[in-house]
Order: sequence, then structure tokens, then C-alpha cells
Amino acid sequence: MKIVADTNIPLLEDAFGPLGDVVALPAGQITPERLADADALLVRSVTRVGGELLDASSVRFVATATIGLDHVDRAYLAARGIGFASAQGSNARSVAEYVLAALSVLAARRGARMSQQVLGIVGVGNVGGRLARMAEALGMTVLRNDPPLARRTGDPCYVPIDALADADVVTLHVPLTHEGPDATFHMVEARLLARFKEGVTLVNTSRGAVADTQALKAAIGTGFFGPVALDVWENEPNIDGELLGRVDLATPHVAGYSYDGKVNGTRMVREALCRHFGLHREWDPTPQMPPPAHPYVALPAGLTVDEAVRGAIGATYDIESDDARLREMAEAPAAERGAYFTSLRRNYPVRREFPHTNIELTAPDSDVETALRSIDFPVSIAPPGRSSAGPPGATQRGMP
Repeated sequence: MKIVADTNIPLLEDAFGPLGDVVALPAGQITPERLADADALLVRSVTRVGGELLDASSVRFVATATIGLDHVDRAYLAARGIGFASAQGSNARSVAEYVLAALSVLAARRGARMSQQVLGIVGVGNVGGRLARMAEALGMTVLRNDPPLARRTGDPCYVPIDALADADVVTLHVPLTHEGPDATFHMVEARLLARFKEGVTLVNTSRGAVADTQALKAAIGTGFFGPVALDVWENEPNIDGELLGRVDLATPHVAGYSYDGKVNGTRMVREALCRHFGLHREWDPTPQMPPPAHPYVALPAGLTVDEAVRGAIGATYDIESDDARLREMAEAPAAERGAYFTSLRRNYPVRREFPHTNIELTAPDSDVETALRSIDFPVSIAPPGRSSAGPPGATQRGMP
């Protein structure tokens, strides 16, 4: 079997080498000519898959190692009898952790307590559902808005969009759709923004075109918003520089880019390919996983729950570094900014998820311990007599 795959799919050769001949290509080199005799195509979200790419190919199976589907013409694949799979849910934890990191930083900048905020979640699927559980475990009040789920389940936990007027934070986790009663293209526009309360924090990690760029800039410019954090942008990679300069946290579409999430995507795509072609080969990526930046973090006594959570999250994921790297784009010539945005995604550093950083408390604190465990940090208490430096190799986190 010949498998053509995006070279940015992690552990590609280790996962797929035993299944066939793997041809790893940068996304820009995945062309009809390279697919002429291929059996399977594995892509990420930057490759548009449809008739223009596949008409002259022998491809029998396509998979995207991402949760987004708007780059794949699924109707075309079905009409051609080409199997399809995606990695839905693979990076749900990664995106939820990103949102918590953003909210922790933004709350600290304002001198607010994240745990006392009301969080409105628009779209309660894999990501939104996980985020809701984590946020509630930290003491936040969560309002869930998801009209399709509300109709399908009849569950009264889902509220209409107007109910989010009471939210301190609104975060978006919806697919990009253009038709139907729940179309999300430009759903965040002037009329919807006017329903939110003044000073609301807005976070978008879904798709850039879910929010109308001009409406966002106008609302920010009038001082209506509180902090705004954007990971996704209209017209990526050629994003609006004026909007970049106005938001409080800006990152280059990397919320779902934890290494764990990417490898989970590889695993899900591999399992789907094996099912499609009737293969039975096990794969364990664990030995190939890199260590986290800070395997152990020691937190001193006396921190509030919000401070401890912020210290633990900050040691695991420094979201402000991602923000700083993207803002350097403004210094590049205009013609080079799109390539710079793309390079930030392509060369994104390894980021491991919360469960891989062990938190050691230098003194028992049941409230802090419960909060950290609720978002899946392993927690231990320092043995009597151990210095505040924590275990060997630990990172010491003081007042964040």
C-alpha cells in the first residue's frame, strides 16, 4: 500500500511505516501528480481535499488528522466511494487547557478570580463539553449554549444564546457552517455582541470566520469588550493586523496543538485506516513521547486556589510566549506575514498536557489539591523535611 501523508503528522513513519510505503510531503507538495498511484491520503487542515486533488488518483481512503472538516469535500468522497475518517475529539483536552490558560492569564491581569466568573460556552461538543466539566470543577458557573444538542436531547441544561448576557466570559467551540438554522459563519456579529454584557471576555478557538472581523474591531474600539483572546482568524494565514493589535491574547491557531493531541490524532487516523483496509496491527506511541517542559512543579504554601491553578497551568503551557511570537509578525514586511504565521504553526514547540506535569505541594492544602486534581494534574505532598525546592529537577513556582 502507498500512503501519501502530510509530513507534519507526528510519528508518521513509526505509526504507518509497518502498514505500507509512506511518502511524507509538505502540504504544499501534496499534488494530483503525487497521488496518481496512492492508495491512502493523510492530511491536516491546510490541504483542501476534493475533485481537483483526487480526480486522477487511485486513492481509496482519505483521513484528516484534525478535528476540522471544512477542508474536505465529504460529498465528493462519498460519491467516489472513497473511505473517510477524521480525528474528531483528538485535541479536545488541548483546546480546553488552552482556554483555561487564557482565562487564568486574563483574570490575573485584571486582578479577578477565575473561579468566581460565569462562563458561557457556545458549542458543547468534544471541546466545549470537556471545558465545561473542568471549569465547573474549578468553581466557575457554566452556561451551555448548543441549539442542535438542545433539540436532539431536550436537556434543560442548554440555554438560549440570550442567556449568555449574564456571562463574564464567552468562549466559542462550534464548527464553521454556512447553511441551515445553526449556521455559524459570522454568527458573532454586531447584533449578537450587543446582547453580551459590557466588559465581557471573549475567547475564540473554533474558526476565524465564526466571528466577523469588522464587528470585532468595532466592538473592541468602542471599549465595549473586556479582554479578547483569539487563536483563530479570518483569512488565515493572512490575518488582519489591526485586529491583532487590538486583542489581549493572540495565538496562531495552536489551541489544539498539544503534542498529546496531535499524536492522538495520528492514533485515531491509523486505527481508521486499519479498519478500512482490514489490517490488524497494534501501535503504542508511548515510548516515542517527549518529556514535558517541567515534569515536576513545586508550589509553596499559602497560595490561593486561583494562584495555585495559575502557577500549575503556567508551568505546563506558557500562553504568553505564543502571544509574543505572533505579535512579532507585525515587524515583518507585509508580503511575508502570511508565511510567518504558517511557520509558527509548522514549527510549534512541544507542549504536553496537564496530566504529564506532577505538582508537589510543599504543605498540605485540601482546596488546592482538589482543584488541581479536578483538571487532571497529578498532585503529591512534599515529605517532611524536604526543602521547598521540591523533588530533583522540579520547577519552583512562587506567587504567579
